[in-house]
Amino acid sequence: MKKLYITTAIDYANGKPHIGHAYEKILSDTVARMFRMQGHSVQFMTGLDEHGQKVSQSAEKAGLPEQLHCDSIANDFKDLCEKLGIAYDRYIRTTEPEHKRVVRDCLQKLYDAGEIYKADYTGLYSKTAERFVLEKDKIDGKWPSDFGEVVEISETNYFFKMSKHQQWLIDHIESHPKFIFPEFRTKQVLEFLKEPINDLCISRPKSRLAWGIELPFDGDYVTYVWFDALVNYITGANYFGDDFSDYWPADYHVIGKDIVVPAHAIYWPIMLHALGIEPPKTLLTHGWWLVSGEKMSKSSGNIVDPLDLAEKFGADAFRYYLVREMTIGQDCDISTDRFMARYTSDLANDLGNLVSRLLNMGHRYCNGEIKRVGEVGESEKNIKKLWQSETPKIVDLHNEFSIHLALEKLFSCIKAINGYIEERSPWKLSKSGSASDEQLISTTIATAAECLRIGAILLTPAMPTVGRKILAALGYTGEVNWTTSLQFGDSLVGSKLGDAIILFPKLDE
Repeated sequence: MKKLYITTAIDYANGKPHIGHAYEKILSDTVARMFRMQGHSVQFMTGLDEHGQKVSQSAEKAGLPEQLHCDSIANDFKDLCEKLGIAYDRYIRTTEPEHKRVVRDCLQKLYDAGEIYKADYTGLYSKTAERFVLEKDKIDGKWPSDFGEVVEISETNYFFKMSKHQQWLIDHIESHPKFIFPEFRTKQVLEFLKEPINDLCISRPKSRLAWGIELPFDGDYVTYVWFDALVNYITGANYFGDDFSDYWPADYHVIGKDIVVPAHAIYWPIMLHALGIEPPKTLLTHGWWLVSGEKMSKSSGNIVDPLDLAEKFGADAFRYYLVREMTIGQDCDISTDRFMARYTSDLANDLGNLVSRLLNMGHRYCNGEIKRVGEVGESEKNIKKLWQSETPKIVDLHNEFSIHLALEKLFSCIKAINGYIEERSPWKLSKSGSASDEQLISTTIATAAECLRIGAILLTPAMPTVGRKILAALGYTGEVNWTTSLQFGDSLVGSKLGDAIILFPKLDE
């Protein structure tokens, strides 16, 4: 059976994890969990890109052999995933023997098919981007800052006949409107393809760079890091295995907007096409996290440490903030003030307070047990109708990758539970001592708890730990998925409530 295959761009092993790495992992993990909760068999892969000039230079600067340097960086990125609750199925490293075998097999097939040739070349080379660039890449007459130093290089190399497949790629993009999400990025790619594209230099002479995968047909060269890195996604899909078709084509490939063109939307699909392999179904592209409208960079000193934020505020609160704030595809400012506002309003006041007061009332008025709902009034009908109507919309918004809107709608419903409790005011009903009011208190607790149960299940992809804690506190032991567990019912009746918990402690200024 075809698995729903989700991949991220693999991180480059020349530095520590930053907020962009964290967001891409969290977004991908949220999407993977979302599909799992709808009954899909999901394979979620991430990993590390370990070859290339910058990695070699970073290792030299650290005084380590390249492999030991990469081992250290891999530990940093795996630690990030663990602390952020990233439940990947496969973590790939491009120094793995299996990946090297796949890269060499692909290169040999392309070479044998006449898709790779050797030629002399003189051109402009970006040391930072590790690729040859053209004058047309300049912006307002200047090289982009992420190109770093650009120098002229003359050398003999191997080239992949990328230009011969340009029209195929244009036709594919135009006939597959979901190939790039959001769709406005498609225009960017097609604009790039209006001009003839060059063939891709896929080698580096060992005399200049030895840290890479040796070409199978010429031992004096190693593979260009981007060709090597882009192959990892089929390596992770068990390229040599009988079950390759169970994974491939990838359903969603999650990447930042800065590597859409040319790497993932030009190089990669053409490489796959030339190999006779289908391209991925959708490139899910996200924007940048900014500080006061500026891109983060080491030189400007505005780097945000994702682990620092997660350790201070909790991984789930950090996850919630990132996927709630950013519209997929757009840039977004990260701000302590904005984070604190979300934490205080959405998490502490609305959700955290609801969980705490509901558990307290359950123990105080119902002996810590969810009792059967009695006769319902307009208040119960209204809150039930709200959840029944909004729940499918929340699921649909997730499936459309409007996760920020899905969470906005979900927390509006959570706020409504608090409103319902205020309306019923069990603390006032308890003063009458009448049997009917006691029954109404039980009905109120049960109704609010059932709404919260549904809310916790909907929240689980973005906040897996918090979602599970809420369900455990409600005494819910049933299924936790979006296909059978979102119907409003009586699945909590008879459940024993846990002790009151503080999910989101108040923070010092």
